[in-house]
Amino acid sequence: MKKAIVIGGGNGMGLAISLDLIGRGYMVAVLDIKAPEEGVLPEGSYSYEYIDLYYLDEERLAELAKDEDLEVLMITAGIGRVAEFELFKTYEIEKIMTINATSTIKILRLFYDRINSDRDFYAGVMGSISGWMSSPMTAVYASSKAAVCRLIESVNIELEVAGRANRILNVSPASFKGSRFYGGPNNMDLLSGPAGEITDRLFERETLYIPQYEETFKGVLERYHRDPHEYGLHSYQYKKDSGRAADKSRMRVGYLSGTFDLFHVGHLNLLKRAKEKCDYLIVGVHNNGKWKGKETFIPLDQRKQIVAACKYVDRVVDSCPEDADAWDLWHYDRLFVGSDYKGTERFNRYEEYFKDKGVEIIYFPYTKSTSSTAIRKAIHESAKREEQ
Repeated sequence: MKKAIVIGGGNGMGLAISLDLIGRGYMVAVLDIKAPEEGVLPEGSYSYEYIDLYYLDEERLAELAKDEDLEVLMITAGIGRVAEFELFKTYEIEKIMTINATSTIKILRLFYDRINSDRDFYAGVMGSISGWMSSPMTAVYASSKAAVCRLIESVNIELEVAGRANRILNVSPASFKGSRFYGGPNNMDLLSGPAGEITDRLFERETLYIPQYEETFKGVLERYHRDPHEYGLHSYQYKKDSGRAADKSRMRVGYLSGTFDLFHVGHLNLLKRAKEKCDYLIVGVHNNGKWKGKETFIPLDQRKQIVAACKYVDRVVDSCPEDADAWDLWHYDRLFVGSDYKGTERFNRYEEYFKDKGVEIIYFPYTKSTSSTAIRKAIHESAKREEQ
């Protein structure tokens, strides 16, 4: 059976392309952070697999690339927001660049043995018209897409010089009506036509497709090249007036603090649960355990290295005396803590402090597992036996 992979195929244009490929007789593997909307894709014609391009599972993708029945790879996943550059935190910049550029380029490399081959293989990537010109108020998004546009343009030359027939299609739209990219619902009636056009061009081995090029974007690009500065000023005002600006990031930043001495599976589960409820997890590590009346066995710098090595953690910092102080530094959206703290004087104070800051305190219920206290007790008992 002919097979296709659509990364980002659970939503928007990726979902519409998945449906179009199914109509052409392909068994489609949808790789996305969320499963496709129920009822859109026919049962038995697709499979779903979770993927997060921020934490790319290269081993799994390399395995998928070896499937001899695979003929199509389409990458449509991407994130961004309309806002001035000063409103972006560095971790949001990192996430946008990683998902839109770095991971996309890595995926193309992982499948490159299939692309750079005499066997038919069809690869495409959702770029953006903003990757071809200055784009104030979407500067970070445009930068990520520009990287992909240049990569595809350059690699297609290498494929041509090598005598290969396969190419990578760069689809560079402005936006698609019927997509959830700007927060609206998916509408397959609006998306199916453009999806079919994209797939047609994919199989024709075209290298660049700009939807509505003749009607709109040929003139737009000419105006840009004629006077980039004037075009940039116009573009800025257009986005300002469009009402699409989003001053607040849609990334949910989480924070938790702990000593993390004698790191064990209970710590690991805590970090995993926290990461499931945020997009970017910052962990503050306490200097010592004196605040709990406990000694620490492992030095602070080593404990920070251990926590940083955990795949669920995005950033490790020295903890502040109070978690409320940490908010002044990191402006997190969610504070994670054990349920035994709920109702305490300290956290009642936090609840009041965070009322006007949009911060949600999430109390994780206590689960019985290995604990640092139990490990310390075992160490002390072992030491006593050795002394006897």
